[in-house]
Amino acid sequence: MTDAAALPGQPRGGVLSGPATARAVNVLAPNASPMTLDGTNTWIVSEPDSELAVVIDPGPLDEIHLQAVIATAEKAGKRVALTLLTHGHPDHAAGAVRFAELTRTKVRALDPALRLGDEGLAAGDLITTGGLELRVVSTPGHTADSLSFHLPADRAVLTGDTILGRGTTIVAHPDGRLGDYLDSLRRLRSLTVDDGVRTVLPGHGPVLDDAQGAVEFYLAHRASRLAQVETAVEAGHVTPADVVAHVYSDVDRSLWPAAELSVRAQLEYLREHGLI
Repeated sequence: MTDAAALPGQPRGGVLSGPATARAVNVLAPNASPMTLDGTNTWIVSEPDSELAVVIDPGPLDEIHLQAVIATAEKAGKRVALTLLTHGHPDHAAGAVRFAELTRTKVRALDPALRLGDEGLAAGDLITTGGLELRVVSTPGHTADSLSFHLPADRAVLTGDTILGRGTTIVAHPDGRLGDYLDSLRRLRSLTVDDGVRTVLPGHGPVLDDAQGAVEFYLAHRASRLAQVETAVEAGHVTPADVVAHVYSDVDRSLWPAAELSVRAQLEYLREHGLI
């Protein structure tokens, strides 16, 4: 067995659902798959002495899960007062409308199509529900509308699918762009260096206790994959499918369609920079 402390980001072991920091509690959605890992992490975030809570990513349209999120908040003596989305993929956002009905809350997101209410989200926005302080961080790349949320009081950042608790994420071409994703990783790295962020609360997988180590691993992984794709093209593997078969031969074939999205983003990036 590998020591978790030796893995990128130092993932925590044990049960995923439950308290993760002083202000963040996870309720794991029952939608485990090769793409969603153990399932979607739905985060309930609040000040310890506040009666109001913010929910980030209600998850799939699963009534039992949505009710479980509400029950978890109520058991802690809190009422859900606001719903936020890291991005619009269904495993994070499909349950948002129903959740808003159940909690009578507004839904704030970067994409206007996902919002319920007049307010959206933008980089630098400060959310102060119930005395909580959450800062919106623009992290496009996985998707164009991807956001992260900086929780300064816990030295933590909620990353959606930009950084996962295990493995690496896809750049969902054409909506996601590799250049944007690399910039987003560097932005998150600056939070670890300049703002003292230590903990990653991801959209899937375990909590990471070494935020800087996780970001550095992601940056190194992307650089390595990009070099592999460039070499594959030089060797005559021209189509995205051919590149996937060559570069991702060690990856489960069920994930190859997702890998092809990232390869398309990598090829676009290489062309834009005159490298192929």
